[in-house]
Amino acid sequence: MTLAEMKEFATFSAATQRYIRRSLDIGLDREDALLRWSRDVVEAASIRAQARMYDRLPDLRATVPDDSSLDTVEPFMAPLITVSAFDLGQGRLPTFSAYRFLYERLIGAEVRPWLPAAFCAAAALPTLHPDLRRKLLQSISEAAATASGWSSRKPAFFPYWVEKVSDLALPN
Repeated sequence: MTLAEMKEFATFSAATQRYIRRSLDIGLDREDALLRWSRDVVEAASIRAQARMYDRLPDLRATVPDDSSLDTVEPFMAPLITVSAFDLGQGRLPTFSAYRFLYERLIGAEVRPWLPAAFCAAAALPTLHPDLRRKLLQSISEAAATASGWSSRKPAFFPYWVEKVSDLALPN
């Protein structure tokens, strides 16, 4: 399954791959994201805003509902939609599959049943440009939106920053 996850990640654009790695560094507290990913003051501000938004992730991880009782759904879905809207608004997660790939790593496998609803709600918010809303909502398949069950298998592949190797360091 790790290989399948790697293949899926490889289908994403370079910008989407970069955003996912950056987001995992921020959300999983893996690296100093500002030092690693910031190329200019605009990106530094975006990383700071993302880190503030991702302060909600520990609570989200702790409150993933294990049933569909509306009493447990509301306190979970509202912050999930807010964080999702932030990420979708950055324009680097152009499809449901890229969003799902990131969020099942940020929150865990148990979030899978809730991702189609959170994605659709966040993608439909008027804070996003209408063209982006259309593109996002068209990216979720009927099968993903209406699935009757989800895997509980934890993700195995967590993309990480890889330093470029100089041609001079490669053996002939």
